[in-house]
Amino acid sequence: MDIALLAIRVVVGALLAGHGAQKLFGWFGGHGLEGTRGFFESLGYRPGKPFAVLGGLGELGGGVLLALGLFTPLAGAAVVGVMVNAIVAAHWGKGPWVTDQGWELPLTYGIVGVAVAFAGPGRASLDNAIGWDLAGTAWGIATVVVGLVAAGLALAVRSPEAAEQEAPAEEHEELREAA
Repeated sequence: MDIALLAIRVVVGALLAGHGAQKLFGWFGGHGLEGTRGFFESLGYRPGKPFAVLGGLGELGGGVLLALGLFTPLAGAAVVGVMVNAIVAAHWGKGPWVTDQGWELPLTYGIVGVAVAFAGPGRASLDNAIGWDLAGTAWGIATVVVGLVAAGLALAVRSPEAAEQEAPAEEHEELREAA
């Protein structure tokens, strides 16, 4: 079980961190903070830059913490918050499949964040090395609640009506496909 948790944490955490680095720094073929700002504004997050930073940090920080098995419930909550926003703002209504820009990938990331919070990061983790037992039902529920509250706050200030009134900018279409 510990090897399975390690594999899941490292792979999913590294991929999430990569998504965050794309948003923040333009690494790995990303569009960087300015491109992400414009994309977030096209989704109704205004002003776009703070939301782009929060989204990028949620993915980068949550991914790194998940991969390391450090502050695992916090990592899971960050992943849940960002992925719920991605599902609602960018993928909802497109069906489940990523080939149709659907929500399967952010849902998978979010569920992994929650599952690891419930199960714990395993023995091969920094939480374990420090002696923290941050696993179980209470930690899993806390992860879900904190992640959903964070997502709800961001979604509450989002203005999807403003985004719908504007024609999506052509320059942001490839960002929409990558989200």
